[in-house]
Amino acid sequence: MDESLKHHNPNPILTANPLSKLLFWWMNPIFKIGYKRRLEVDDMYNVTNEDSSEELGKKLEREWHIEVEKKEKENKSPSLFKCILRIFGLHYALLGVIVFIEEVTKVIQPLLLGQLIRYFTPKSTITQTDAYLYAMGISLSAIILAIAHHPYFFTVQRIGMQIRVACCSLLYRKALRLSNKAIGQTTTGQIVNLMSNDVNRFDTAVMFIHYLWIGPSQAIFVLVILWIELGPSALAGFAVLLCLVPVQSLMGKLFAKLRHKTAVHTDERVKVMNEIIGGMRVIKMYCWEKPFGEFVAKIRGCELTYIQQSRVISGFQASVWTVGPRLLYVVVVIPSALTGVVLLPERLYICLALLFILTHTFLGCVFLAITRASESVTTLNRIKTFLQLEELDQSSIEDVSGLRPKPADCVVEVDHLTAKWDPKLDQPTLNDISVTVGPGKLLAVIGPVGAGKSSLLMSILRELPLTEGNVKVQGKISYVSQQPWVFSASLRQNIVFGNKFDGTHYNKIIKACALDKDIAVMPDGDSTLIGDRGVSLSGGQRARVSLARALYMDADIYLLDDPLSAVDSVVSHHLFEKVIKGMLRKKPRILVTHQLHFLKEADEIIILKEGQCLGIGSFDTISTSGIDFSSLLKSNEEEEKEKPPVVVYERATSVDHAHSSLQNIGSTFSLVSIGTEFEPDPIKRPEEEERREGGVGWWVYYRYFQAGSGPLKFSVLVILNLIAQAAYILSDWWLARWANMEEDRAAILQQVGSNNTNITVTDSNTDFNVAVFSGIIVAVFVFGLLRALMYFKVAVDAAKHLHNRMFKRLLRVPLRFFDTNPVGRVLNRFSKDTGHMDDNLPITFFDYIQCVLLILGIIIVVTAIIPYVFILLVPMCILLYITRRYHITTSRHIKRLEGTTRSPVFSHLSASLQGLHTIRALGVQERFCEEFDNHQNLHTESWFLFLSSSRWLAIRLDWMCGIFVTAVSFACVYLAKDLNAGLVGLLLTYAMTLMGMFQWAVRQSAEVESQMISVERVLEYSKLDTEVDLDSDSPPPPSWPQYGKIIARNAKLRYGPESPWVFQGLNFVINEKEKVGLVGRTGAGKSSLISLMFRMAEIQGSIIIDDLDTQKIGLHELRNKISIIPQDPVLFTGPLRKNLDPFKDSTDEQLWKALEEVQLKPAVDDLPGKLDSEVSEDGANFSVGQRQLICLARAILRRNQILMIDEATANVDPRTDSLIQKTIREKFKHCTVITIAHRLNTIMDSDKVMVLDEGQMVEYNHPYVLLQDADGYLCRMVQQTGKGEAQRLLDIAKSTYNSIPLEERPVLTKKSETITADDIYLSQENGDVTSFGANHVPQMQGGTEHSFSSGVVSNMSPSLDRSEENGPDINEDIDDSETSSLLTKQLEATPCRSSHSIDSSPEDEPPTETSTLHQHASEATYPKEESNEVSETTELLNGDHTDQ
Repeated sequence: MDESLKHHNPNPILTANPLSKLLFWWMNPIFKIGYKRRLEVDDMYNVTNEDSSEELGKKLEREWHIEVEKKEKENKSPSLFKCILRIFGLHYALLGVIVFIEEVTKVIQPLLLGQLIRYFTPKSTITQTDAYLYAMGISLSAIILAIAHHPYFFTVQRIGMQIRVACCSLLYRKALRLSNKAIGQTTTGQIVNLMSNDVNRFDTAVMFIHYLWIGPSQAIFVLVILWIELGPSALAGFAVLLCLVPVQSLMGKLFAKLRHKTAVHTDERVKVMNEIIGGMRVIKMYCWEKPFGEFVAKIRGCELTYIQQSRVISGFQASVWTVGPRLLYVVVVIPSALTGVVLLPERLYICLALLFILTHTFLGCVFLAITRASESVTTLNRIKTFLQLEELDQSSIEDVSGLRPKPADCVVEVDHLTAKWDPKLDQPTLNDISVTVGPGKLLAVIGPVGAGKSSLLMSILRELPLTEGNVKVQGKISYVSQQPWVFSASLRQNIVFGNKFDGTHYNKIIKACALDKDIAVMPDGDSTLIGDRGVSLSGGQRARVSLARALYMDADIYLLDDPLSAVDSVVSHHLFEKVIKGMLRKKPRILVTHQLHFLKEADEIIILKEGQCLGIGSFDTISTSGIDFSSLLKSNEEEEKEKPPVVVYERATSVDHAHSSLQNIGSTFSLVSIGTEFEPDPIKRPEEEERREGGVGWWVYYRYFQAGSGPLKFSVLVILNLIAQAAYILSDWWLARWANMEEDRAAILQQVGSNNTNITVTDSNTDFNVAVFSGIIVAVFVFGLLRALMYFKVAVDAAKHLHNRMFKRLLRVPLRFFDTNPVGRVLNRFSKDTGHMDDNLPITFFDYIQCVLLILGIIIVVTAIIPYVFILLVPMCILLYITRRYHITTSRHIKRLEGTTRSPVFSHLSASLQGLHTIRALGVQERFCEEFDNHQNLHTESWFLFLSSSRWLAIRLDWMCGIFVTAVSFACVYLAKDLNAGLVGLLLTYAMTLMGMFQWAVRQSAEVESQMISVERVLEYSKLDTEVDLDSDSPPPPSWPQYGKIIARNAKLRYGPESPWVFQGLNFVINEKEKVGLVGRTGAGKSSLISLMFRMAEIQGSIIIDDLDTQKIGLHELRNKISIIPQDPVLFTGPLRKNLDPFKDSTDEQLWKALEEVQLKPAVDDLPGKLDSEVSEDGANFSVGQRQLICLARAILRRNQILMIDEATANVDPRTDSLIQKTIREKFKHCTVITIAHRLNTIMDSDKVMVLDEGQMVEYNHPYVLLQDADGYLCRMVQQTGKGEAQRLLDIAKSTYNSIPLEERPVLTKKSETITADDIYLSQENGDVTSFGANHVPQMQGGTEHSFSSGVVSNMSPSLDRSEENGPDINEDIDDSETSSLLTKQLEATPCRSSHSIDSSPEDEPPTETSTLHQHASEATYPKEESNEVSETTELLNGDHTDQ
């Protein structure tokens, strides 16, 4: 779907000649580009077919299915390893030939060295020509090693990459097929961890597997040579080696076990982090940073315990690796010396070189093979466990669609359906449901929260496993989920969804879904990028995009899970008429809805309760069947005849009466997205993750070691490293000295004869040499172990502290950060980058330090023996530095590209799992697999370049070292007169060691820098800007706020330094215990008022609560005192108890009481674990309505004086809604309550209604007062609900108004005291809607006069009469079913916000209204308390004017 993922840049390896492939010349062009400028995605080479994610994934999936079928017949467990072996085994086996040639060459090289050393012994029979030939042989063997080594490792690493890519592709394909039960058994975090950390084991495992057979072969060959040279004592060395291998293997197995335990905790941590990042808004508003911080710290602590144990094993392994060759020297050399074998230099250095090779093979490669193989086995088992999770069972669904049927044949038949989500539960989710929906039929599904409405759709979609009955589907299904799913892409991509673009069809859908006006004002039209989870769209816009996507699929059958709940009544009517009854009129439709006024239009209605069918039939049939349904479903005619409900003002004493009255009110008018304007979101989605340029600064290394150690610990670490290295070199020097003494002794014996009396003295020296050498080896082991253990302790502490700092800072960053950064990007820091700090970086860095110290020691020794070599070393070091610098410039770009191309893989995975039901319902799994493969291919391109660039450098360094070995060899022959055999042996051994060591050290330095980018990325998050302090120096008293009075003074809010102000200066007063409803169109600033109250963004001005300016207290001191029921209910995995009360402040009795008050006690009581029942990821085991009820229970438990409700009943049925309203009125009757309106009936009995428009408060008073103005904002909203509904809302407002004591009652305008719904509609018919009068002049920024009268906030500024300005006459009726765009046209034609000034002429404005306005503003006609409030608000407004 995302074409930006594809670019055309053919891979040059496909056309490169053999020599170019051998020397990696084909990489030269990318290095030239990288040296000149920063590499971009388009510079990367396309993946080859053999590396393609799609090809590899399909191959492995095919083999896995074959393996599963085969093993099922044999009743055995399938093996993923065998599948991988069948695909990659032959190619990998052939590479063993190359590595065998390399290892044979390594064994031949010491034999040539021995012959060359003989040239330097006294009385040597080797000629100078022979010596030069031996020197040439050593040089050629070095070049052969360079030629064989790097192509082999490049190819096996590429195979490792292919295995990883194939497994990731297979995992993703499996994830799309998981059953809902299986989804409950795994988490997004676990799948992310499998794809980010576990599969990386394959990259390293394949490098060393061949050494499992090469090691023993090489050992036999070496043993034969050692036996010839030293006799039986060679067996001692071999025995020690054989003992060391099991020790290493044991440590490897232990390491693998610890790795498995670590992975479990890493999975848990990544899962929790995924939830925290996704639910950060809720965490901040509930002040849950501390419990979640402690929870993550606990998991991280367990994880680090196992990591620390793993690092201890790594320390012992490093020590064994360092001391292993020396230990073999001891057990081979000392017995030989004590048994009388003359340790001549040529014999000694042949043996030492062979022992070094053997220990390198066994303790290095063989050990790594065992370790990595055991880790890979663990990974394979974890992947296999995931692959064996249950998939969707489609056997009980009869899909007879085959080819697309004719429209007249499309049908859904549900026959005696019984189904349950959890087979362990006795109560089925759906019980004996039968229904048929044919062509052109509309089935409405209604029922209370948790009745099984969504489950019925899930059963048709094959998501819910059936226990009895069957479902027959004939036709292609399209589905709209209850919670709209939007992924991170452009608006068009979200709608077209990868299908072929048809402009005519697309535009028709855009208009039908009322998206045309939204798109018109978007920055880039329908190409505007939508942030992760659709952060830049309002809830109503997300719902309409989701509906448009379903329409574009052009399916035969439509399943609509309450798509109208998130939009206002105008858009709701429009969507119902234009989409459900319009575009889809000829197709079978199943509509789950809580909006009961649409039921008359349904052909059939099914009522569900607790999974049972209470009734099924037409509207008329059900209304007359005796089912208690008619009370909720009355026609407009009946409504108009009915007596207005009595709603009393004193909620504290008459809650039940108020509730019983409201229970009959079926208003479902939604204000979430009134109008069709696009909400200008202050957040812009970045197109790609930012990448640093240049090298990793020294400050990163400094911060890394500072995090892990103090000055003293670091100094001790440095000293231990120097002592260990000194001991290491001293052991070699002592052996050289000892060999020279033996040579001198042999020469004397040869001259004088075997009776020489000096033999006794020499024996004494042998004992001394043995003792000193043994002491030095002990020192090498002890100091080597100490430095390893101390270094790994520092590394683990560094990873611990850096993670903790990053996490603490993440909890404190402003909310805007999470809106601008996708979940995958943030999660990448806590999965991949933290994994690097935990696992890869410590080992790589330690290896690099050892290499550097060893090279420095070698250079010092070599230059001390042959100072002339220094002449060659200087230019060679300069050339090495230039080569490395040239390489590292491009390598940095590649590594950072690898980091930024990795994040989208996880973001796409996360988004896919969120929209899994939609993806499967629309049948676009293959398309999403293709998208995932594209993301993987993009990452593979960067990883392929990373492998190639590493080998490009390594082969050049090895060639330079080959030149160095050649120079040293020939220099030794040339300077033979000045050198003895012992020093030549030491010199050439070191030179050959340098051959592999130098390139390895340079490559490790590049690898360390690459790994340090992870530290740099973590440090970046450790320095993010934070919110203000959570706690202040002068906290408010514990009893604050006692009353809950809220005053806003010139309050401004914006979401970022560069963003526009959402509020330009808000002024209002909310008295204690007042219930205030908040309404306004999309983008008016309703939800931003919550951000203002909670200080979630940058604020200017003042919000004063009980005479305390909230700007002067800490965030937690403020947020803890305000309860919130959010729009999107967020639950976290863990016990239900923890979701309700993470601080454990409430008793079980209080928790049960809260659940009972929100009608959830029976549902929770039925759960196996009661309060300790586990909540699955995203609360998937609860319905959306139940999740909202849990959020209400949280608010009840907090017992605060101020409550904010953000459209909290959007997804519950009217009955549950009325119960929630009753609970709110009972539990919060002594509190100040601010409700963002979803259904108008929920706020029409409020003390006041505040109307916002474009960040300005345009109306604020009792709803009945506001309804007196037929041109007012609230009145216009009521108009759109239909005549009968408008009368009912007016009656509610009037009832509450009449119940207010007379002396406290707000004053009405005389001409409107007896206004009715007919008056409201007549005002439209008579064209009065075109004359807003003085009450509806927009609130300007400056230079205007402010007035506050009859609840209307207005700034008086002269303007033309809109009726004259706009021209067209709009005196026409507005039908309920008209589109929102029609409403918008009407609003545009109506002078809503710029009309007449108070000083305008009588022609412009009737003087009666003007005088009335002056009277309301100046006369003391309000009762005392109300007058104080009005004067206070007016004073605020005037103060605002003065400031401006």
